[in-house]
Amino acid sequence: MIELEKTYLAKTLPKGLKECRSKEIIDIYIPRLHPHPKLRIRKNGDRYEMTKKEPVEDDASEQEEQTITLTEEEFNALSKLDGKKTHKMRYHYPFNGRMAEIDVFQGALKGLVVVDFEFDTAEDKDAFALPDFCLAEVTHEEFIAGGMVCGKSYEDIEKDLKRYRYTKL
Repeated sequence: MIELEKTYLAKTLPKGLKECRSKEIIDIYIPRLHPHPKLRIRKNGDRYEMTKKEPVEDDASEQEEQTITLTEEEFNALSKLDGKKTHKMRYHYPFNGRMAEIDVFQGALKGLVVVDFEFDTAEDKDAFALPDFCLAEVTHEEFIAGGMVCGKSYEDIEKDLKRYRYTKL
């Protein structure tokens, strides 16, 4: 399956976000020593899965994605592997007929808020304009990719965030 998406740094938390449907997400990227792991296990609310994502022709906005469902027991066993972890709350926020996935990071990345939009066609993706609650598009920025940000602290990526004049939310 090909995933078409755009990723943004949030400028503000949009109004009504806390009332939106949300879930806790714990990601573990494997292997730990790889600079940008492509394999992820995830606790997604009360669901568990393993996903492998790789860019299509070096375009981070188009990813080949393979996902399999795990049981809680399988997730717990795999979570013992030496991987890089992140913890976030994901909010599903309706915006202009689309659904934004707004990730509010917890723990060591507290203050980081990233917004993703998914698209059905490349034309829709290319025509999509920066939402007013977003600061900048960072789809092609490797430092903010899930496999790169996992296992890091806010301070570890602060220099990259400052290039966008991002301030902690």
